Amino acid sequence: MIGVTMKLQYFQDTDTFYFELNAKPSVDSREITTDVVADFDADGNLVGIDIDHASQRMDLRLLETKAIPATTVKIG
Repeated sequence: MIGVTMKLQYFQDTDTFYFELNAKPSVDSREITTDVVADFDADGNLVGIDIDHASQRMDLRLLETKAIPATTVKIG
């Protein structure tokens, strides 16, 4: 979708990582594996992925991107 911003967020208080694909509201959530939940909009499109216990499941010290044609990158 053109004009839709993807966001990566880490919530330290809950040790949760959320990858938001677009800002549409989630109306359905499905557990993919233990601690990983996919959120879907009313049309069944994936809108986000929630990862609990994120610091135990991935290395949060480095964010690397490859071949992403972004024109703007925001940190912070």
